[in-house]
Amino acid sequence: MPNIRVRLLVVLVVLCGFPTVAGLPPATATPALLAATPARPADSLWFDGAPLTVQGGRFTDGQGREIVLRGFNVSGETKLEENGGLPFASVADARKSATALRALGGANTVRFLLSWAHAEPAHGQVDTGYLAAVTEQMRAFLNAGIRVFPDFHQDLYSRHLFTGGSWYTGDGSPKWAVSAGSYPAESCGICLFWGQNITQNAAVQQAQRDFWHDAHGLQDAFLATAQTTMTYLQQHLSAVEFADIAGFDPYNEPYAGSYDSGQTSRTWEKDLLWPFYEKFRARMDAAGWQDKPAFVEPNLFWNADISTQKQEGGLLDAGTLGQGYVFNTHFYDQKAISGILMWGKAADGQYASDFAAVRDRAAAAGTAAVVSEFGHPLSGTVSDKAPTVLKAMYQALDSRLPGASWWSDPAASGPVLSGTQWQWDLYNGRHHELMNGNPGKVLTSKDAWNDEDLSAVRLDDSGNAALRQDARLLDRLYPSATAGAPLAFTYEDRSRDGSTTLTWNPVPRSLPNVSRLVGSGQYGLLVWRSGDGSAPTELHLPASFPTASTTVVSDLGATYAPPAYSASAPVAVAPEPGGTGSRRLLLTDQDSGVRHFALVTNGATAPSADLLAAARSELAAWAAAHL
Repeated sequence: MPNIRVRLLVVLVVLCGFPTVAGLPPATATPALLAATPARPADSLWFDGAPLTVQGGRFTDGQGREIVLRGFNVSGETKLEENGGLPFASVADARKSATALRALGGANTVRFLLSWAHAEPAHGQVDTGYLAAVTEQMRAFLNAGIRVFPDFHQDLYSRHLFTGGSWYTGDGSPKWAVSAGSYPAESCGICLFWGQNITQNAAVQQAQRDFWHDAHGLQDAFLATAQTTMTYLQQHLSAVEFADIAGFDPYNEPYAGSYDSGQTSRTWEKDLLWPFYEKFRARMDAAGWQDKPAFVEPNLFWNADISTQKQEGGLLDAGTLGQGYVFNTHFYDQKAISGILMWGKAADGQYASDFAAVRDRAAAAGTAAVVSEFGHPLSGTVSDKAPTVLKAMYQALDSRLPGASWWSDPAASGPVLSGTQWQWDLYNGRHHELMNGNPGKVLTSKDAWNDEDLSAVRLDDSGNAALRQDARLLDRLYPSATAGAPLAFTYEDRSRDGSTTLTWNPVPRSLPNVSRLVGSGQYGLLVWRSGDGSAPTELHLPASFPTASTTVVSDLGATYAPPAYSASAPVAVAPEPGGTGSRRLLLTDQDSGVRHFALVTNGATAPSADLLAAARSELAAWAAAHL
């Protein structure tokens, strides 16, 4: 929810039975409909493909490794009508997007948007044609080695609350759901940002309130459609593909609409939002998703960075969430987006406290955390802030410390957070969307939705995917799988703000050989304590780290141009699953409960053995002193 993008997925939820499936009786969808089970994605190794679970407040795989999910939302196109509520016009475009997302964006995960309006266009009837198209487009990402968590998306409840003459639009619930309520003509009054409709548009507020109170059976209808959708996916994806479904996001940016008399934001979460999540959890179990978590979001305004918007929340009364749920939240710097409340640009550690609050809330709830939306406008009056705002957000995902204090206090670095940036839309600037069905309002520019422009990608004139942001910022080194427990992590991306290279975490002078090795290059440093498994620790290698010019300094070994992976190579490189050309660094230890470190940089050119040994000695002494 960028521009005060307080987006409320009116994932209208449910409690009643299955709706009728158009073109297919409910009882006839069986595993027999599945095609032959395909092999694992290309370039998979023996430890790949294990389902994701939540253990001990962390994402883990079947090898006991701690997993970090990084990627993008795919995509805002789902909110438009031009492709029938699908992220892509074709499966070919989905494959092109998946390959680019892996190769250019360094992603291993997508939040995959779905449309309730298109899944259930008539009350009680699910469109299996839509679900089939969704499944094939989703499969393109799964086959590229990318994990997926679906999200029935909504903003401002529904586009059907708006008319051809409206200034704004919405997405989410079907037309029949809007027709069930007697809502006033929509009007936001004096609104500078579309998100203000959430708290100022009476039609939006009343419709949202109706959903949470299950007026007209809206919540029940949504839950039934969600269960049908999950059942369809479970039955029409192969077991290998389904293993890479990470979970399900039940409801985008929930908000009450309006509170009952005497109700507060906290009691609304306790009495209405959390019971909805428990119902959704039961629907997941019934659909064969019992081993996958629900990615549940608190009250939209629980972590607003503008004090007048902030409301008490964070699922404070839900108790220990445990394995069945993930604490899922969004973060946009509304001060920066306003153009008034934050002058200048973001700086080192700008969002350290904001993202620390996410870590702390998830830890208190006993589960893993994901920031499933974050971003900043890439055009308009505040777009000049985007390079620094995004760098600061990624920095805060990597560590809870500013770069200025990371080397002196790495033990306070905290867990590496998972996150999916908003958004990855191939069609940015090439849309043909009739706003609210009005042929006189054809939107082609930006994201074609309420004047947003946040897509990190577009198609160039040759039809190839091209980044709209600095590749150094987006394609990042990160620990995608840690064999044991991460103790500290940092990444200096040296991303650029125009012609200026941003360096917020230089190697300190107290480590002269490490500093000499890194030079002006990018670097990352992971410290971890080994676990009991035999699978290696993995770090995604950005395209800016060619194998032939990558240096690794670790207690496991120090090398320039690491070799191809083999069981006998403790420091090695291998392709990531999916056949997209993306690569990973694999670090294999042979112990348990032992502290290890690995510095990875592209700043050196054929460093001498003496320099590698000296840097290794410095890092070993530093790790012993600080961790």
